[in-house]
This record gives sequence, C-alpha cells and structure tokens, in this order.
Amino acid sequence: MYNRNIRGPLIEGNKSPGQITREVAYPMEKQPGLWWYIAFVISSTAAVFGGYAIYTTVYKGIGTWGVNNSVAWGWEIVNFVWWIGIGHAGTAFSIFLLILRQKWRTSINRSAEAMTVFAVMSAALFPALHMGRVWLAFYIFPYPNTRGPLWVNFNSPLFWDFTAITAYLLISASFWYLGMLPDLGTIRDRATSKIKKAVYGFFSLGWTGSSRQWIRFESLSFILGGIAAVLVVSVHSIVSTDFAVGIEPGWHTTIFPPFFVVGAIFSGFAMVMTLMVIIRKIYKLTDYITDNHMDAIARILIFISLIMGTAYLTEIFMSWYSGNKYEFFTFFKNRMTGDYALQFWGMIVCNALIPQLFWFRKIRRNWVGLLFISLVINLGMWLERFNIVITSLSKDFLPSNWVSYSPTVIDIGVFVGTIGLFAMGVLLFMRYIPMMAISELKSVAQIGNKEED
Repeated sequence: MYNRNIRGPLIEGNKSPGQITREVAYPMEKQPGLWWYIAFVISSTAAVFGGYAIYTTVYKGIGTWGVNNSVAWGWEIVNFVWWIGIGHAGTAFSIFLLILRQKWRTSINRSAEAMTVFAVMSAALFPALHMGRVWLAFYIFPYPNTRGPLWVNFNSPLFWDFTAITAYLLISASFWYLGMLPDLGTIRDRATSKIKKAVYGFFSLGWTGSSRQWIRFESLSFILGGIAAVLVVSVHSIVSTDFAVGIEPGWHTTIFPPFFVVGAIFSGFAMVMTLMVIIRKIYKLTDYITDNHMDAIARILIFISLIMGTAYLTEIFMSWYSGNKYEFFTFFKNRMTGDYALQFWGMIVCNALIPQLFWFRKIRRNWVGLLFISLVINLGMWLERFNIVITSLSKDFLPSNWVSYSPTVIDIGVFVGTIGLFAMGVLLFMRYIPMMAISELKSVAQIGNKEED
C-alpha cells in the first residue's frame, strides 16, 4: 500500500476542489501551444504515410513486404504483439490498482486508459492486413451465416486473435469512456460555447452527480474492472499461444503465456511513464503527477525487469539442459552468437540491465532519466518480439529453408503509420478530454487535507 506519511503527498499544493477543476480543465479551455500543432502535423504525416503503405499492401498484396516462404511472419506480427503489449498497461494499471484500492493511480489512470485504446486500435490493423485479402476478414467473425457447413476455424490463431482483440478493445473503451462521465459533466457545465456544451452534454449521458448516479457509477467501475482483469491475463496468453502451440525451435515452450503477460505489462508501464513525463513537463502538472508517482512506476519497472531477466536466463538454461539440438542451435548459434546477436544482446541490455538504474533515487526523480529509460525499455521489448518471431523462422529444422529477412519500405511504412495514428489519438485526447480524473483527484485531495487537519 502507498503510505502517504512516508512517501509524501499524492497531490501537492493543498489544492481546493475548485482549484483542481480549473487547473485540470485549463488545457482544454485554452488554445494549444505551437508544439501541439507541430506534433499533430508530424503524426498526421506519419499516419498518411502509413495509409499509403496499407493501400499498397491491399492493392498489390503482401508480396510488397519482406516476408518469404520461410519467414511468413515478419514485421507485422512483431509490431502486432508489441502494440498489444503496450495496450496492456492502461487497463492493467487502472484495473489492478483500482481493485487493490491504490489512490496513487488517480493522477495517471485516465491517460493510461486512453493509451490502451489507441494502442489496441493500432494493433488490430496487423492481423487483418496479414490475411492478404482484407475484404475477406469477416470470415473469421463468429456470426450466424448462410455459408452452409463453412464456419470459423477454431484452430486458427487469426480467429482467437480477433476474439481477444475485440473483447479487449470493447472492455477497455467502455471502462475508459464510462469512467469519464463525471468529468465530461463538469466540462459541460463549464463550457461557454453552445457547441461545446452540446457535445459534452451528449457524451456525458445526462450526468448530474446525484447520489444514485454515483452509487451506480462506482459499482459499474468495479464490475468492469473485474471483467477487464481477466482479459489482461487472457488476451496476451492467447497471443503467446499462437507461438507456443507451434513446433518451431524457440517457440515450443510453456513459459510463453506468463512470459508474454509480464512482458506486456513491462512495455506498457514504460509507455505510461513516457506519456506521464511528457504531460507533466509540458502542462506543468507536477502538483498532480508528482515525483512520488514517477517513483512508484519506476519501482514497478525494476521488479518486472528482474522477472524479465529471469525469464531470459530460464529460456537459455532450458535450451541447454533439454539436450534438444534444435533449441540449442536457435538460442546459442542464431540468437546469442549468430546473425541476430545484435538484436538479442540489445534486448538483454534494454530490458534486464538498463532498468536497474532505477535503483538510484536520483534517476527515479530525474525526468530525463525517466524518459530515456522508458524509451529504452520499449525499444528492448520490440527487439524481444523481433527475436522471437524472426530468429525461429529464419533458420528452422531444414538448412535448405534457411533465409535472411529484412523489412521493405512498405513494412516500415505500416509501422510508422500506426505510430502516427497512436500519436494523433494521444494529442486529441490531451486537447479535448481531461487528462486526469477530476472527481477522483478531489477525493484524494480531500483525504489529504483531512489528514493534515
């Protein structure tokens, strides 16, 4: 539990309820700075480039990618798993800390949940494109049809990916949107423009703040939280099983489900830290997103980094101890010392070694150090997915099938496009939606003021 008397206040400055409302709503009520327009243009350009790459993929086929007969899963599946991992954090952050009644989540949960929605939307593009014929994507939808005995293939990873992503996106978006109702009602009441008042009034669903609404609101939050907590574990377990049920060296392992879940939370929490550093620095919200909040996230990342390092060592040990020559070759000849040694050791350094710098208090409370290490972790998690997907496929059981893999401009363009889409979503979120839960901040500030009295 977060001990306020030991680790400091969650909200600094002895804020009043009215002051909290004004300061959190201020970025929405004023024109954004020049930086916002520049960032939006850059992200929009990236999204347009991604749109061109997607158009080329659909029009000409996945032959425009770098995949081949051996490496049938390339950058697209690497990026799919990476985005799903980032999307885990928002829900995991909000849900588990909500269930555990951790009050320090209140300044961060709204942004983390928004990040989840945009990340899952980006991830959903890749399986559909990877089918090769996007217009036949409805074949994996489990709905009543007139195709006779033709039904979805329950043995196909595509079907389970679709089920997992859809369920996760729906529950994450619902949890995020319904949690904003009190704040949307507040912005509606503060709006001076008739258009804004009408728009926020529509999306606030008639919120008045009555006792009955609050009781139902809090009950619904815990119900959705319980459902989403299961999805956090199950979604990435399903994604990991796409690999683990195969017989490819480096994939056929029982460690993958927990390994993927922990790795997803690791990369997601790192992205949360990246977003929080940017928000608190640009909008000067250091009284709400304090050094204590960043310190808490950094401590979690240290713990998960140790788990990731243990998982890497376990994989290496089992490939040696099993006596399986194919597993031994994959890990010792193709990853640690082979063609992909740079990616392998980059993964180890980024995920298991550099995060240990968070043991130093000065780094945990330095925004440059926080931003750098969080970006390094996300790079390392991308390298991990690259190692898993590419190295096992490039050199399998038959040396005659061995082939090198490199992405094309179209591969890179699709990935850049999803980054642009994600950045656009985050920028619009910062502009039009309260970045922190105003109602929850008030409750935390009220508790703190009572303790001081």
